[in-house]
Amino acid sequence: MDQYLPILLLLALGILFAAGSFLASGLLGPRKKPTAAKTAPYECGIVPSREPPQRFPVRFYLVAMIFIIFDIEIVFLYPFAVIFRQLGAFGMVEVIAFAVVVFVAFLYLVSNGAISWGPAKRLEGGMPERSSDSTIARVAPDPADRAA
Repeated sequence: MDQYLPILLLLALGILFAAGSFLASGLLGPRKKPTAAKTAPYECGIVPSREPPQRFPVRFYLVAMIFIIFDIEIVFLYPFAVIFRQLGAFGMVEVIAFAVVVFVAFLYLVSNGAISWGPAKRLEGGMPERSSDSTIARVAPDPADRAA
């Protein structure tokens, strides 16, 4: 039991830290939701000329996955390169199996369009020309306008 005591203490410390973080966030955080005017886009005093895209394209994440896959492959190939003579045929078969798995993952990403970027898509504005007045009116309309 003495061997597991440091692990249990570290686990308890981690749980206390997580619980304390949630408690402090609840006590010190804002009490109400921000207004629409506070969540409106603001870039250096310039009113945006078009609506922002809703999300990143899937291709962005696929390229990130390709990077991670090849990064991991290189990390695992370094130890093999250092002792490849000691591993013999068994080591060679294992590295080939690993490379096949990585290649299949790469083929999956390519089949999902990770490399074919295609033509650039242009965002079309869904609203008329924007100005500071129209943005403020759209984000936080005057309560007197609602009554009319």
